[in-house]
Amino acid sequence: MSISQQKIRGLYFEEFEPGMTIVSAGRTVTESDIVMFAGLSGDFTQIHTDAEYSKTSLAGQRVAHGLLVLSIASGLAARTGFMEGTVQLFREIDEWKFIKPVFIGDTVHVVVTVLETKGLRRTGSGLVALEVDVRNQQDDTVMKGNWRILVASRPQE
Repeated sequence: MSISQQKIRGLYFEEFEPGMTIVSAGRTVTESDIVMFAGLSGDFTQIHTDAEYSKTSLAGQRVAHGLLVLSIASGLAARTGFMEGTVQLFREIDEWKFIKPVFIGDTVHVVVTVLETKGLRRTGSGLVALEVDVRNQQDDTVMKGNWRILVASRPQE
């Protein structure tokens, strides 16, 4: 089952099925994003902030911070609504790979696929393992890995 840019609000643990896919809307990375992230994180590395230096780098231009794009991916996943009001904890990021650079003007979106679920009765919730694939406007994967979240079970009636 694939869910693409629909209005989803707070899926309960029991509604997640392995193979389920959720696709976010896109978001364009701006120069302002990079400048604000540098200020927030304190990472003013030249590859991100110095246009002249970056011209001589492997990428040939400024590159968005990998952790900035990961943060944007988290926001895009949240915007889909599937975690709204039901996610209890963000437990883990695992096997994260930064595959291609993201440049100013690139538009990224996320494809989230449910890998597995594990009920945790004593907590009234379950663990959901997600594969998160961040893609650019050419649909090339720029980063990917796995997230594990704790999601509330459906209330007993």
